[in-house]
Amino acid sequence: MHDVKPVPFLDLSSEYQALEAEWLEAVRATGRSGAFILGPNVTAFEKEFAACVGVKHAIACANGTDALVLSLRALGIGPGDEVITPPFTFFATAETVTLVGATPVFADIEVDTFNLDPKCVARALTPKTKAIMPVHLYGCPAKMDELMAIARQHKLAVIEDCAQAFGARVGAKHVGSIGDTGTFSFYPTKVLGCYGDGGMITTNRDDVAEHLRRLRNHGQSGPYLHNEIGYNSRLDEIQAALLRIKLRHIERDIANRRQVADEYDRLLRGAGAGTPARPAYGRHAFGLYTVRVPERDRMRKALGDNKIGSGVYYPLALHLQEVYKSLGYRPGSMPVSERATAEVLSLPIYPSMPLEHVACVAQVLMAALKK
Repeated sequence: MHDVKPVPFLDLSSEYQALEAEWLEAVRATGRSGAFILGPNVTAFEKEFAACVGVKHAIACANGTDALVLSLRALGIGPGDEVITPPFTFFATAETVTLVGATPVFADIEVDTFNLDPKCVARALTPKTKAIMPVHLYGCPAKMDELMAIARQHKLAVIEDCAQAFGARVGAKHVGSIGDTGTFSFYPTKVLGCYGDGGMITTNRDDVAEHLRRLRNHGQSGPYLHNEIGYNSRLDEIQAALLRIKLRHIERDIANRRQVADEYDRLLRGAGAGTPARPAYGRHAFGLYTVRVPERDRMRKALGDNKIGSGVYYPLALHLQEVYKSLGYRPGSMPVSERATAEVLSLPIYPSMPLEHVACVAQVLMAALKK
């Protein structure tokens, strides 16, 4: 199929071109102001982000991984505690639990949403369980109503990992507004991304917000006064200025992502590729468009041979990673997650993706599936 046009997995340059004039003026204004870290743009962005998500507080930090670490610390999670989380996610989700001295306890995922299965969470509870950390994977919201019911019954904290899911909803509620905290990444590939690293933590709890603001800035309670050991995890003004610009356009961008997803769904119907679930209880933000396919590596090679980008998120579940061997999990421990690692294939998706590119991707994938 040599007539197929090259299709990038992601095209950030087109987004930059559309925002270039505003972005460069924001850089100039920041330079003129002389405020570069935790300045007026960060403060304004925190307020705008909190209003968008529907929470009382938004606390900016350096990246999405720090957002998880800071949340765990602010909620008092540490040595001797267990945190239930899925094994089918980016490494940072479990890594941060280990970083604060707690132990990740893995619970398997649902076949359709790729998110934590509440039934598996209930089976993973022990007297040491102190928190549940669901991940809204690929932009698909987890079953927060069921997970929150478990948390309330057992007096557990809930940290929502929203790194891939800005704009996803459970009913009318945005992800990140349901648990004790929500954590967001602004890595450039995310639904709402900056041009470097950045993160945010959302909460409705005044005590947690106050603690988070101390922790992100070396544990300071006032200038050069330190009540505890904290972190240097601060968002800079230039990234905050860009994110304020992008936040104004985010609903349009999510609508465009969903239009691309709709077109994939239409073209791939009946082709033998398991298209993403559209949960009746919420809105998928389509940070990634991920299908299930047989012979995944052959499918990916067919796309690559036709100059079409793709991704595999994730090829090895966390419970089988070398670093977590000491936890005692074995192949077969998390069968749904393990099956997903062999079948998932993420197709190109971004807000400005032309629909003719979607057609090219679908054409090549369907041809490979028929062989």
